[in-house]
Amino acid sequence: QVLLVESGGGLVQAGDSLKLSCVASGRTATTYAMAWFRQAPGKEREFVAGCLWAGSASWYGDSVKGRFAISRDNAKKTIYLQMNSLKPEDTAVYYCAAKISRASDWGSWGQGTQVTVSS
Repeated sequence: QVLLVESGGGLVQAGDSLKLSCVASGRTATTYAMAWFRQAPGKEREFVAGCLWAGSASWYGDSVKGRFAISRDNAKKTIYLQMNSLKPEDTAVYYCAAKISRASDWGSWGQGTQVTVSS
């Protein structure tokens, strides 16, 4: 099992930037991909961005394309989410997740970090 710990959340104003980090530990050698999800109060969990653990592929949810960027540092076993031009509707708890294969579920989750964007 992969253990994930997020950090970097906080309170910012609309238009600001914020960078989240997610450190992985445990059985990271079996990781296929990692991703960021978010969940706002009263809403369903939403996919934000994902990337392969080995390789350059990345993909994004429609609501964040062009504003957010996912990256990783394999040596530090860390993925990042650079969030630019933040909007109040980006307010949510952001979760890091990992999966062991393309077909598997996102089986490992972090505890989440709160991002609040004021208008």
